[in-house]
Amino acid sequence: QVQLVEAGGGLVQAGGSLRLSCAASGRTISSYAMGWFRQVPGKEREFVAAISASGGRTLYADAVKGRFTISRDNAKNTVHLQMNSLKPEDTAVYYCAEARGYGASRYPQAYDYWGQGTQVTVSS
Repeated sequence: QVQLVEAGGGLVQAGGSLRLSCAASGRTISSYAMGWFRQVPGKEREFVAAISASGGRTLYADAVKGRFTISRDNAKNTVHLQMNSLKPEDTAVYYCAEARGYGASRYPQAYDYWGQGTQVTVSS
């Protein structure tokens, strides 16, 4: 049973930074791409960033490109999302997800396992 647990969310002022972590258990993530998505009430879950199994390829949503960085540590079975220059529109629940394959994807249907989410709130 794969479990993903996110941590690192919180309240931050606009322009600030947060670092989200996703700890995986149940199996090694080294063979699977990982992704981050976010969701606000009343809207669909949206893609934020993804990283291939080896870490050699990353994808970003246009809204976060240049501000967010996804990384992974396969030895520690963890994935991180460094978020800088945060904006109020980044406020959402952020979810970590494990893909069913090796390649990074921006599509939710490519992911089999999801964490419970961590709230990020950016005040203006």
